[in-house]
Amino acid sequence: MTWIYKYDEDFIYIPGEEIQVEDNAELPEFYCEVKPPDGMYLAKFDPAKGAWFESATKEYIESLQPPESEPDITDLLKKQNALLSLQIARLQADVEALKGGGAS
Repeated sequence: MTWIYKYDEDFIYIPGEEIQVEDNAELPEFYCEVKPPDGMYLAKFDPAKGAWFESATKEYIESLQPPESEPDITDLLKKQNALLSLQIARLQADVEALKGGGAS
């Protein structure tokens, strides 16, 4: 028995339509014996080469990626607090420098 893989009239792989046939059986229309490689987004069969290739555009692949998660509010507040503390420390140092510089 051999697994065969289905594609549509545009040669795009149709997942879940695999079937098993006898080893020497004639292939039904829109089927091939070559398994599409894992990891393809939109596998397309090239009958002349007997191989699958990726036909998805970069934009299509990017549209399938999950959106970046929002940063944690606690982390953002910690960073903001650290920046404000640094600014306060610099301002205090400037005030002390001005006080010391005016007395000389």
